[in-house]
Amino acid sequence: MSERPGLRERKKRQTRLAISQVATRLFIERGFDQVTVAEVAEAAQVSVNTVFNYFVTKEELFFDRAEEVEEAPSRIVRERRAGESAIEALRRGFLDVVKGKKEPLRAERLRPFMATVEASPALRARGQLMLVRSEARLAQTLIEQTGAPADDPTARVVAAMVIGLERVLVEELVARVLRGDADVEISAALSRLGERGFELLRSGVGDYCT
Repeated sequence: MSERPGLRERKKRQTRLAISQVATRLFIERGFDQVTVAEVAEAAQVSVNTVFNYFVTKEELFFDRAEEVEEAPSRIVRERRAGESAIEALRRGFLDVVKGKKEPLRAERLRPFMATVEASPALRARGQLMLVRSEARLAQTLIEQTGAPADDPTARVVAAMVIGLERVLVEELVARVLRGDADVEISAALSRLGERGFELLRSGVGDYCT
């Protein structure tokens, strides 16, 4: 008897998570550029082909939630409240994260992860690519939500502004975490920066995509 689709999918998710956890541990312990995919496969007790069945690139082993991160701004816009503008929804979503409403900020847990990224040109480049992809997705979502033409420049500009602010927030977060700032200090600083950034966005495109 074949396995039920739900069970198969659950097993796939478990395998993917197990491989990613092993890979992340090795990358943090030894450095991303010093660990091969073959070493990850051996430690996870799977074949190299199995690793690549779940992760297209080595970088995806580390950024295993890249899809979720890249999609987040677009999801916020699509799920915004009735009558709420895209900027207001994004402000609420971003600030909920930096203020720890979704999950409390724990710099001690983030520090090894961020230090590994900062030490690897490949991971830093992949992090920037995630922002580029997120911007493109957001622009497309704004076009769909406003019914604007596919070549509408306004959506692209607004998306670039929003993801530009996200980039600034991420850079501030990384700098403060690696510097050893306390959780409460980091959260407060990011909240002030986010509020100021969205204040500027509201003054210019606050009513866009309402």
